[in-house]
Parts: sequence; C-alpha cells; structure tokens
Amino acid sequence: MTSKNDLGLQERDQHDFDDHRRPLVRALRLGSFALLVVTIISLMSWGGYQGLPGIWGVLIGAAMAGGFLLVTVVSMLFTASTTPTTTGAVVLGTWLLKIIVVFLVLVLIRDLEFYSHAAFFVTLLMTLIVVLVTEAYGVMTSRVTYLSA
Repeated sequence: MTSKNDLGLQERDQHDFDDHRRPLVRALRLGSFALLVVTIISLMSWGGYQGLPGIWGVLIGAAMAGGFLLVTVVSMLFTASTTPTTTGAVVLGTWLLKIIVVFLVLVLIRDLEFYSHAAFFVTLLMTLIVVLVTEAYGVMTSRVTYLSA
C-alpha cells in the first residue's frame, strides 16, 4: 500500500520522479520508436520507388544512424550507477568506437551497387534528425526532481 505525501503524490509516484535514469529511459524509448517510424516510412517510399536497392539503402542508413545515436543512450544507462568519470570514459570510448565502425562501414560499402545511395543518404539524414530531436524531447520533458530532501 502506498501513502500520500504533502503534495498529494503517492510514494511510488514520488520515487519514480527521483530516478535519475528516467530521462535516459524515456529518450531510449522515444528514440527507438522514432527510429522504427522513420524506417517504416522510408521502406514504404524508397521500396516503392526503387525496389530492392531502395530497401537495402533504407536498412543500411537506418541501422547506421539509429545505432550511432541509440548506443550513446544505452552506454549512459549502463553506467548510470557509476561515477561521472567512468560514465564519461565509457561515453567517449563508445564514441570513438562508433566513429571507427562508421568509417569502416562507409569505406566497405562505398563502391557497392546493391543498394540505392540516394535512399541510404536520405534515410541516414532523416533518421539522425528525427531520432536526435525525439531523444532531446524525451529528456527535456521528463519529470524528475531537482532537489532531494
């Protein structure tokens, strides 16, 4: 059973606001949903326009952009209970690893013709913009306490 505090919130609800991981969880959930929506819309439009090469371009572009952005949130959630130094080191390390992986993938697929380069570029760009804005919205609109008693 939960009791009510001075503000009329139940203790369970108040505890939810005290969770410092709440904005990250919300950003991950909304970012993943945005990635899914952009991917489905891109698959329908590019698949209908260019067929299988368009589908491959969308899948590669969405995977690269979505993975690049969502891995950051996952690494921050993974280290949320550690020191700020550890979190910073992990985030910077994963950023360096992501840059290396993106560079290698771009070098490997540069001359391949099985995917639509236009679908890849447009989907990559749209996914980066939509997922980043959605993650920022998720963090900014999370209800958390700033002071604890």
